Amino acid sequence: MINKKFISTLKSDYIQKNNERRQIISRSNIILNNAKKAIFAIHRTDLKLAKERLSENEDIIKKIKKDFGENRAIEEGAFMAGLEEYAEAKLFFNFIKTGKIDKIKEVKIPLESYLGGLCDLTGELIRLATNKAIEKKFSEIKTVKDVINEVLNELIDFDITGYLRTKYDQARTNLKKIEQMDYEINLRKL
Repeated sequence: MINKKFISTLKSDYIQKNNERRQIISRSNIILNNAKKAIFAIHRTDLKLAKERLSENEDIIKKIKKDFGENRAIEEGAFMAGLEEYAEAKLFFNFIKTGKIDKIKEVKIPLESYLGGLCDLTGELIRLATNKAIEKKFSEIKTVKDVINEVLNELIDFDITGYLRTKYDQARTNLKKIEQMDYEINLRKL
């Protein structure tokens, strides 16, 4: 009838996978939290703290991949969400430091996490522009608008669907927000 050894192996594999899952989720929550802290630190111009949090994330990401294997790790949605938030924070950090949006060199990021992080980056750029408007640094708002516009011009060729389509639509909304902000600033100059 039922091969008890086979069922026992299935149970053992299931228990192991479930234990791995809990560990990956736990560590991924740290990545998510650190990335959010890094983003807030960047907005407060505390780049030292942001760099520390991002560095810590890079160590955790490498350790997860080493301990469980990259293929196993990316099976977990929590890990992918952590990578996406890390990508957003790292892209934002690099943009603030260099003025460019470029490949993250410290860890390998899956395509979906890159695209989600890039779309979400536009929201952080809106916050940056808002802070610059408060500081009356209006010329920097145009720079941010140009960057968001450039990101959207590149992403349009991807024909994004599914979950990432929502992210893309949010990025398009962010472009409209920055265009409205720039328009209102220019109206006040008249």
